[in-house]
Amino acid sequence: MNCQQAKLLIEPYADGELDAAAILELEEHIHDCSACALEWRNAQALKKALKQDALYFTAPKELRRKVKAELSSQFATKSRWNFWNWNWLTATTTSVATACLALLLIVTLTRPSAQQQLTQEIVSAHFRSLLAEHLTDVLSSDKHTVKPWFAGKLDFSPAVTDFKDQGFALFGGRLDYLNGRTVAALVYKHKLHIINVFIWPVVNAGASQQESYHGYNILSFAAGGFQYYLVSDMDEPGLTQLAGLLGQGK
Repeated sequence: MNCQQAKLLIEPYADGELDAAAILELEEHIHDCSACALEWRNAQALKKALKQDALYFTAPKELRRKVKAELSSQFATKSRWNFWNWNWLTATTTSVATACLALLLIVTLTRPSAQQQLTQEIVSAHFRSLLAEHLTDVLSSDKHTVKPWFAGKLDFSPAVTDFKDQGFALFGGRLDYLNGRTVAALVYKHKLHIINVFIWPVVNAGASQQESYHGYNILSFAAGGFQYYLVSDMDEPGLTQLAGLLGQGK
């Protein structure tokens, strides 16, 4: 993939419209190309800025009163307007208002929810981890090596356990960035499957969820004050088994 091809895909990627193969190819290119990486960061920043409350303004009551008073005054002094002029203005204003409402409805209905955006982030992080030299920062099956590695790099200490006897071998760990913060990522292997387990502290835990995105299964749950997100191409029963082990810490 070259830069011209990548730039055509950055906006659809930001909107969650690409398939898994296109996402993987684009992310490989972005990783190696600083110019396209900047384009991607700009697209993310723009989407984030458009969602800020500061862009939505409700006129003060006093301003609304003054505008209405001015319109009434103008209408009274321009009595030369005939019936047809008024009907034309009304029809034009109504059409513009209808178009604006339709556009607002389209934007509202097509904007991904916060949960959908997080799901996209998680799957993208999983894709990135599968690229060469991106899977682990600390490669070890020893929890006494992996857990201390996180010390000083995070503002929390994730639980680290090897479940090799249950079929889920600890492969290592790394840092990742999700949901607006740095998180811990534990990597497990089950046969030929790679499972990323993303962990960060949570205050108000949501209900456990299972979903699929671009052919990957995602399972989330909360336990012990932490939020867990598991993502892999393995089947849901396998993820559920690992989630149970993680939740019990054994």
